Amino acid sequence: MSLGFPWTDVPVDPSAPDARELLLRELSDPEYQAAQPTLLDLVGQAISDWLQSLIVPTDGSLGGIVPVVIAVLLVVGIVVAFLVWGVPRLNRRSRVDDGLFGAEERRSAAELRRDAASAAARGDYTAASLDAFRALARGLQERTVITMLPGTTAHEFARHASSAFPDLGNAVHSASTGFDAVRYAGATGTVELYRSITDLDATASRRSPVFADAPDGAPV
Repeated sequence: MSLGFPWTDVPVDPSAPDARELLLRELSDPEYQAAQPTLLDLVGQAISDWLQSLIVPTDGSLGGIVPVVIAVLLVVGIVVAFLVWGVPRLNRRSRVDDGLFGAEERRSAAELRRDAASAAARGDYTAASLDAFRALARGLQERTVITMLPGTTAHEFARHASSAFPDLGNAVHSASTGFDAVRYAGATGTVELYRSITDLDATASRRSPVFADAPDGAPV
């Protein structure tokens, strides 16, 4: 039956093949395709549904508030941890490397040796002796033979270094005494003190230690 309208060509009661063809024709229509949600739409809807699940319910139940409390506590905990400790590994590394005999010291062993030699070349054996002893300590620290913490004293260093190099014990203790005299008692450095420390540093650099300090930072 036809009523004279364009759509009257469509059977009122189409057969199965006709119905399938009509459905495929409808789905292939550009207007229908444009109306379908995109991947971005689906992702946005999923995020929206998740956020809505975190909203505190109005019926007095606590089911929806639990995720909110957990999320807030996690964020607060992370912020507090960074404020108090910073980045743990980097923070600990900086403290150990910067402290030397109770003072800030960022120079490497090579830099300290170079500065000590420069001071000696201009006749300043006080500065030369101090930097030479610091170079000795920094060198053993860089080799992980001795763990140098910010509060480690020269005599504590000498005690641990003597354990690592028993045959150098007397020389290390003598060098630490000379360092303390120059650094804290106002003694003037001498060429003999400077050369004794640099010779000790050179000897220790060529030797293998009897032991290495425990990696947790607690000297044996």
